[in-house]
Amino acid sequence: MIDWTQVQRVLVIRLRSIGDTVLSTPSLFALRRFLPNAQIDVLLEDWVAPLLEGSAIVDNIIEIEKGLLARLGTALRLRETRYDVVFNLHGGTTSTFLTRFTGARHRVGYSNYQYSSLHTDLLSSSADFWGQEKTHSAEQQLALLGFTGVPVSDRPRSSLTVDPGAAHAVDDLLLNRGVGGEKFALIHPSTAFFTKQWAPENYARVAEYLAACGIKRVAVATKTEIETLNRMVESSRVPIIFFDDLSLPEITALAAKAEVFIGNDSGIAHIAAAVGTPTVVIFGSSNRDHWRPWTDAPNETVYEKFECQPCLGYRCEVFGEPKCILSVSTESVIAAIDRVLKQAGS
Repeated sequence: MIDWTQVQRVLVIRLRSIGDTVLSTPSLFALRRFLPNAQIDVLLEDWVAPLLEGSAIVDNIIEIEKGLLARLGTALRLRETRYDVVFNLHGGTTSTFLTRFTGARHRVGYSNYQYSSLHTDLLSSSADFWGQEKTHSAEQQLALLGFTGVPVSDRPRSSLTVDPGAAHAVDDLLLNRGVGGEKFALIHPSTAFFTKQWAPENYARVAEYLAACGIKRVAVATKTEIETLNRMVESSRVPIIFFDDLSLPEITALAAKAEVFIGNDSGIAHIAAAVGTPTVVIFGSSNRDHWRPWTDAPNETVYEKFECQPCLGYRCEVFGEPKCILSVSTESVIAAIDRVLKQAGS
């Protein structure tokens, strides 16, 4: 096992998406708490790396870009740093080869990873570590640390730092759009798969309810999701302010200012949870046990139970259309909003 008294440099590899990155923060927090004087670095996809800018739980954010030459350059940089311990929280081919290329004495991963032999310390499963059948993504990552002796029994929650510059920029944007200093709900009506997409028209009904409660409506998405935003706005009988060009730090700052977040299972939902905003997340095909908000703030998941859940979400193999998300009613979402706001004291 690892002699932590001799460890000076630790690398955490967590590739892929926004949600994956946010849910790595409990592990980074646990490491920083355990090794306050060690160098703790994290390797992230370049487009998602801004999420952790300014965070005190890491020393360096190493960005990996697409392309063979760029990735080779990153691998050489990792090799030169001479890490003592590397945690592979991803397990994909790229992250595993990068883990091995570091040359670290201890390379920690799961025994079911492809090319698991390239690691030196292997855990059988997070279920074995925690002694429970179902585990959350955050627990899955924390288990690798706990397996090596890092204290994780308290299961730290996800957390993000709000950048002061981004917060100031968001204040200006909201003021210019007539939401300065007022209560507002943040709505994210888009998601990656149609089996997780609650209808924009349903979000329009939610927006109308929020208006009746005296809560402003602010929506956020990317430019590639503008069609979904437009459908929601055009279907609503009340105004909805929306932004489709915010940076990740600005989205984080916006979420931190919101009274409540309402949206599909997505990375933006995890951002909202990580800044302590009460959240209502609507689930369709995805695994609620694995991807629910990892927060102590008030939160609810809204779903209709089907025996075929969860599934990969690329298509609906059972019904041809995603009845799981289509069956979620606006009444159940509104009821969840009421409960979450009441719990938050709003």
